[in-house]
Amino acid sequence: MEKETYTCEHCGAEADMTLDGFENVEDVIKRKKKLICQHCGKEVSWTNQEDLKAIRGAMEAEKNAYQAYARAAKMTKNPRGKEMFQQLSEFEVNHYTKLKDLLKSLQEKGEWILYAGTSLKKKKIPLKVATPPKGQEQLTDMDALKIGIREEKKAEATYRAMAGLAKDPRGKDMYKRLAEEEALHEKILNDQYYSLHNTGVWSWGD
Repeated sequence: MEKETYTCEHCGAEADMTLDGFENVEDVIKRKKKLICQHCGKEVSWTNQEDLKAIRGAMEAEKNAYQAYARAAKMTKNPRGKEMFQQLSEFEVNHYTKLKDLLKSLQEKGEWILYAGTSLKKKKIPLKVATPPKGQEQLTDMDALKIGIREEKKAEATYRAMAGLAKDPRGKDMYKRLAEEEALHEKILNDQYYSLHNTGVWSWGD
């Protein structure tokens, strides 16, 4: 298998993107920095190659997210929790699909796509008469919420960094919208966590 190489525009040094020389794309996104040539120390332009790598990484994160929410929806016995986790799972599936469309468009036409955003559709769900037990079921639900909060926070930070690195206005706008939606998911999960922790009752579906 051939290694992906990158040539520094300043000194002409060539490096394997996944090994030595230039920073790993994922690290660049996390640190919100451009690629740095370790031979001459100058910044190297963010190119289409890095855009594609970043999108693939985001797609993998979205795939893990929708699978995790789908599992949580199956595990919880509370209808409100089940509905919320299912909607979040479907939401992340949509993110994955849009990123896949973007990847295809960039690969085939070199064009960024427009993203109008996605909305959650809250349903009115009757509250169970009996208070959920403070046993294993609640612990499992709260664990799922905590994991979701952590991952949504990470996803928001990633998309904001990608928005800062993207050069195309449509790319910047898409990543900003994705970041805002992940921030909304984090707020929803936080609200449910505190409601469940303080009252033992899901507030989703009120």
